[in-house]
Amino acid sequence: MTLAQPEPGGVLPQRTTPQRGGLATTACMETLQVGYLHAVAAASGCSLAQPFPDNGIDWHVSHGAPGHTVDDEVTIKVQLKCTYQTAPRPPGPTFAFTLDNDHLVKLARTPVTVHKILVVMLVPRTQEDWLRAGHDRLELRHCCYWINLAGHPVTGRRRTTVRIPTARIFDDRALCEIMTRVGAGGRP
Repeated sequence: MTLAQPEPGGVLPQRTTPQRGGLATTACMETLQVGYLHAVAAASGCSLAQPFPDNGIDWHVSHGAPGHTVDDEVTIKVQLKCTYQTAPRPPGPTFAFTLDNDHLVKLARTPVTVHKILVVMLVPRTQEDWLRAGHDRLELRHCCYWINLAGHPVTGRRRTTVRIPTARIFDDRALCEIMTRVGAGGRP
């Protein structure tokens, strides 16, 4: 008996397209963005906690550093969203993202004890384009952007469109900078 050996990329020669599971695309998008957040938190030296039950905020991210002046460890709340309706590398300084007004009110509340940010992930429409792996990397596509919506007005009847800055890429460096500002008593 002969066994088929995987090629260097891990794919058996007779299979070119793997059969994907039957989970809804939106459920898979949620899982992907959580993986992105976990990777960013790990590279930033942050801890994560998921509130239970979820009351409109997905994650609490905490960061301890000797330079923090307000406490030895500071926390922010993170709301994750994911879409394939906005193309990668949006042109211009911002892109539009629409939130239900109830959700915007929660994210825009001010003043707060614990600051909140919205993190929006842009993904390709097709799941098979979401990630690539190689011997030296795992590449998630496309990107997450962040914004602090504190004080943002509700302008629509049921939903409000907010503008997400394309310069605010959510990565480990951005998260450390956010936590440094919060640790000094400032806003994200």
